[in-house]
Amino acid sequence: MSTVGGVSDPIVVMGICGTYDLDSANGRMLEIILNECEEHMQGKVETVIWDHGANPLPLVGAEGCWDDPNVKGFQEMAVSADAFVLSSPEYHGTMSGVMKNSLDWLYSKHTSGKVFGLICTLGGQSSNNTLNHMRIAARWIHGWVAPEQVAIPNIKEAFNDDGSLVNEEINSRVSSLASSIVENTIKLRR
Repeated sequence: MSTVGGVSDPIVVMGICGTYDLDSANGRMLEIILNECEEHMQGKVETVIWDHGANPLPLVGAEGCWDDPNVKGFQEMAVSADAFVLSSPEYHGTMSGVMKNSLDWLYSKHTSGKVFGLICTLGGQSSNNTLNHMRIAARWIHGWVAPEQVAIPNIKEAFNDDGSLVNEEINSRVSSLASSIVENTIKLRR
């Protein structure tokens, strides 16, 4: 475990959902992967999720946006995080507008040298477009994107009644991504 200021601190992983409702497929995916991160190093990982439904971010450039308290809270949460998980639905071949706007409010001073894990959900067949676009955005703000990534096709059939993933291969990929986020954060943490 790395130390900050000589004191061993838990890793903080921040989830950012590409929908306003955390009671969505992407909200559920964040819950699953953040639980995996916590289980990977019990007691050494804390997780937080920005709730767009309760605290929506204004569009960048909208009147009054620069002084919006939700923006300040979002950026403060990002500064306190050691790593991020982005989970977005794919709309028209790319990330959702909610996800893009969230990333537009983050700058390298919030994210430089921090690990990003990427998840996307799709209504039909699997595609990497959203993952690629989120990767480009995360790298642009100096984030380190984990090489593992997860695309969940046919999202309406992806969950069992208890909320667990139906497909064991996808479940295994989520577990690998969670491990990569935690292990690489330890390596990169300053």
